[in-house]
Amino acid sequence: MTESHLPTLHARMVALFRNALRTVAPDSTPEILLERPRQADHGEFACTLALQLAKTTRRPPRELANALIAAMPPSDLVEKIEMAGPGFINVFLTTAAKQSVVTQILCSNDQWGRVDLGHQRNIQVEFVSSNPTGPLHVGHGRGAAFGASLANILTKAGYRVQREYYVNDAGRQMDILAVSTWLRYLASFGSRMPFPPNGYQGDYVSAM
Repeated sequence: MTESHLPTLHARMVALFRNALRTVAPDSTPEILLERPRQADHGEFACTLALQLAKTTRRPPRELANALIAAMPPSDLVEKIEMAGPGFINVFLTTAAKQSVVTQILCSNDQWGRVDLGHQRNIQVEFVSSNPTGPLHVGHGRGAAFGASLANILTKAGYRVQREYYVNDAGRQMDILAVSTWLRYLASFGSRMPFPPNGYQGDYVSAM
């Protein structure tokens, strides 16, 4: 597993909140959750710890948020911390902290973001697998982009991925397509033969 800088940055922020928690509510052991704020001007991380503690400590969330901010140890990662709304804690990172992430990304090349969640377990991703008896459409292109992206993400997450395109080029439907194409071919030379009711009558058959 290649450790990227972003999880380390996240872990360091969690540790800061853990230290503040020991001061504000030493008997509480909630999971410290850091989220990305919906609005960019609300910082890089948002923490709901004060809201989580409100019920067990019987203290107002905003009061807890201010107490946690005051108890937060100094860090070279943090430019400022603000309380918002009903008790959210918004964290703004320093420019140096953000630049260090960019530097790590550049140094990691294609290893950036690689983790080992899959532990090399096998997984198969089938995508596109278009019906050979009909024309391709934009949905097949969407499936190709989505499937290929999903397979790449799973590979980066530590899975052994097999990419599968199921070629369904045998069976009764292919026989019907062959007959339909042959009859359209004969019709192009003026031969009029009965067209089977279950035949493929789209313009694409004549084009073939």
